Amino acid sequence: MGKFQTQGGFRVSSFEPISGRAWIFGDDIDTDQIIQGQYLTLLDYKEMAKHTLQIPRPEFVKLVKDGDVIVAGKNFGGGSSREEAPRVITEVGIRAVIAESFARIFYRNAFNLGLPAIEIPGILEFIDDGDTVQIDIDRGLLTIPSKQKQFRTPPFPKIVKEILIAGGAIEWFRNQSNRSC
Repeated sequence: MGKFQTQGGFRVSSFEPISGRAWIFGDDIDTDQIIQGQYLTLLDYKEMAKHTLQIPRPEFVKLVKDGDVIVAGKNFGGGSSREEAPRVITEVGIRAVIAESFARIFYRNAFNLGLPAIEIPGILEFIDDGDTVQIDIDRGLLTIPSKQKQFRTPPFPKIVKEILIAGGAIEWFRNQSNRSC
């Protein structure tokens, strides 16, 4: 089945496994580094996304491919609460963010926009920039084939899975409203 774009995020069809190139970022990548405040005035998310993560990795937007994955250290997405941060990440084609830990508000915003956010403490010890990462949300597995490493991922609650499958919280609520009519 695959994926399709919705509300800037990706709808995961029955949690089809994700496979993409890993983009490595360190600790404390905050929302100002994900998308600088000066670009928040842009009304078009595609235009805004052209500046995604340009502080830590100026080449990121030019080289990222649809289906890639961000792998980061501790406290990914800290700083100000801006839903534009996970939104521009999905706009450039990132399918999931894996981090040793997330700032809670980014974590919630990511799921609300249909972006899987997966915490795996110590992940940076086992992965290099450019490695292929395979994520099977249904089975709760993350695999790095080149390193012959496999990690169990924390299970998502049922409601979170439903929100991801719907493509985000707005789509999930819309689906709930349509069911009750």
